Amino acid sequence: MHAELSAEPPAARSTPVDTVPRDARPAGWRGRLAAAWPRLKRLLIAGFFLLVAVLLVNYGRHVDWRAVRAVLQAYSAGTLALAAACGAASYALYCSYDLLARRHVGHELPRPQVAAVGFVSYAFNLNLGSLVGGVGLRYRLYSRLGLALDTITQVLAFSVVSNWLGYLVLAGGVFVFFPLVLPPGWALDSTGLRWVGALLLLLAAAYVGLCFARGRRRITLRGRSFAVPSGPTALLQLALSCTNWMLIAGVITLLMNGRLDYVSALSVLLIAAVAGVVAHIPAGLGVLEAVFVALLVHRVPQAELLAALIAYRAVYYIAPLGLALAVFLLLERRGTARSPGQ
Repeated sequence: MHAELSAEPPAARSTPVDTVPRDARPAGWRGRLAAAWPRLKRLLIAGFFLLVAVLLVNYGRHVDWRAVRAVLQAYSAGTLALAAACGAASYALYCSYDLLARRHVGHELPRPQVAAVGFVSYAFNLNLGSLVGGVGLRYRLYSRLGLALDTITQVLAFSVVSNWLGYLVLAGGVFVFFPLVLPPGWALDSTGLRWVGALLLLLAAAYVGLCFARGRRRITLRGRSFAVPSGPTALLQLALSCTNWMLIAGVITLLMNGRLDYVSALSVLLIAAVAGVVAHIPAGLGVLEAVFVALLVHRVPQAELLAALIAYRAVYYIAPLGLALAVFLLLERRGTARSPGQ
């Protein structure tokens, strides 16, 4: 056989460039752009990080940090306790996504373990980014507790959809019916914000409609099969997620000490959430603050605004992370346990 292959004339083995089929050639500038896009995307994200850092440093030079500290010291214990209670309720609702996914997918892990995994993944997700918390820790903890990778993927997908379904409805409703008054000179005005809101509502309606039309059937995405939730399950996802986002906005509103109305706090939070996801910065460091400052500095005194954001970070991000670390270590110790039927 080797002799037959080597006997082939050289002209037949080496095809000139001119005879290569057109479909096999690079697709011109589009092909070059597609090949360069990963590197270009990294450069754009790095540029965005740099821009945010420069803006924050420049802004920080003009901040009266003594006034910010005075505002922080003036918070009453009652205000901080109420904000912490809203934050705890928000975390509990987020854990309910995994509990609802347990019923939808049909796995048999004990409910306390499922809630613990949801809590740990959410706290780490907020502080270290979605790849570490929302994805990485879920796969690690659930796999150590005995779930198959395919089941974990379905739980993860269900939880992510639950979280953003409420976002779509709340952001859509707020942008359409209570559009934020944006600072002068912004490219997007209230009319543009209404159009964005309408699109978000349509996306949410499409998902709920799909669940009512094809509930409990299976669809295949990227080679993986997922069961479509039933219509009532989709409505429960929507209710839980909307309440969760509203509680988060409640934490910020409480810490604003009456300087900002609830709807405006909710609207800016929803805008900042998307900015943080697009930027891929762990904990949205700098992005959350930059969005709030850009949209509200003309309405809220500088010291009060920054103090509220610092307090929000402490109450909703840092404090739960310490508890989540302890729960994570406990789950790691029990990781060899297996639920019935696994």
